[in-house]
Amino acid sequence: MRTSDLTIAAFFLVLGGQQAAWAQDAVTGRGPIPPRPIPGIALPEPESAPQGIDPGAATIAPAPNAPAAHTALPLAPFSSARDAIRAWMRDSTAGNQAGAVRALEYAAAQGHLTAQFKLGRMYAGGEGVPTNDLKAFEYFSKIADENADAIPGTADGRIVGGAFVALGGYFMDGIKGSYVKPNIDRAFDMFHYAASYFGDPEGQYNLGRLYMSGQGTRRDARQAARWMKLAAEKGYAPARAVFGDLLLRGGEGVPRQTVLGLMWLSLAREAADPARETWIIERHDSAFASASASDRTAALAMIERQQVAGARTQR
Repeated sequence: MRTSDLTIAAFFLVLGGQQAAWAQDAVTGRGPIPPRPIPGIALPEPESAPQGIDPGAATIAPAPNAPAAHTALPLAPFSSARDAIRAWMRDSTAGNQAGAVRALEYAAAQGHLTAQFKLGRMYAGGEGVPTNDLKAFEYFSKIADENADAIPGTADGRIVGGAFVALGGYFMDGIKGSYVKPNIDRAFDMFHYAASYFGDPEGQYNLGRLYMSGQGTRRDARQAARWMKLAAEKGYAPARAVFGDLLLRGGEGVPRQTVLGLMWLSLAREAADPARETWIIERHDSAFASASASDRTAALAMIERQQVAGARTQR
C-alpha cells in the first residue's frame, strides 16, 4: 500500500505556464460528493465475485454471541464495547495478543469505530494478525458505509476520514484474488471525500497526486498545488515535500517561489520518517545543494520566524 520512492519521484513533474489562483479557498471542479456504496462484505457482492466469496455473505460485524467473522477464536462474553476496549488495552500491555484481538473483535461487532479502524490497520499491516488486505478493506468499508456523515474535526470524523483514505488506496491497486479490482474513479471519489468533507491531510495529499498525474480526473497543476498546500499546512510531510518542489519548479499557474519552496522542503525534512521516506530527505538535500547561499539563508530565516510566531501564539 505504500508508494515506492520511484513512484513518488514520478510526481515531481516539470511544470511550465503562467500564474493563476491555485491557492484560492474555493474548489473548482467536484465538490464533496456523497460516496456511493462501497463493495464490501456488508453489502451483496456482484455476480462476478471470485469463487469462494459468498455474494450473500453476512455483515462484517457478527452478533455478540456469533462466531467472529475474522478469527477462529470465540468472542469473549464482555459486558459492553467499553469493557472490551479495556480488556484489549490490558491484554495488549500483557502481551496476550489472542486476547487483545478477541476483545477488539467484540468491540467492533458492537459498532465501536476505534476497534473497527484498529482491526483494519492491523490486518492491512499484519500487526499481531496475519496480513489480510481483504479483511482490512471490509472493516474500512463498513466504517465508511455507515458513518459517511460523521462530523468533521471530531474523533469519529478523523477515523472515518482515515477509512476513506485507506479505501482509496485499495481502489488504486485492487486486491489480488478478490472482488476488489483497481478502479481509479472510485479511488478519486474516496480521496476527494476524505479531503474535502473531512479535511484529511493524507486524503488531500493523495487527491493532489491524482490531479498531478491526471488519474481519475483531468490533469490540473493548480488543483494539485492547492490540495498539497492544504495538507502541507497541517504538517503532512509528503505534502510539504511535493508542495515545496512545485514551488521550486513553478509552472502551469503555480508561480515559482524558490525561497518558499526551500522552506517547505526543509519542514518536510524535519518531519520525515528516515526509514520510510528517504525520497523526502533526498529531494531536500538535492534542492538545498542546488540553491544559492542567499536563498538557503532566507528559507531558514523564514522557518525561524514561523517558529517564533508559533511560540508566541501558544503562550
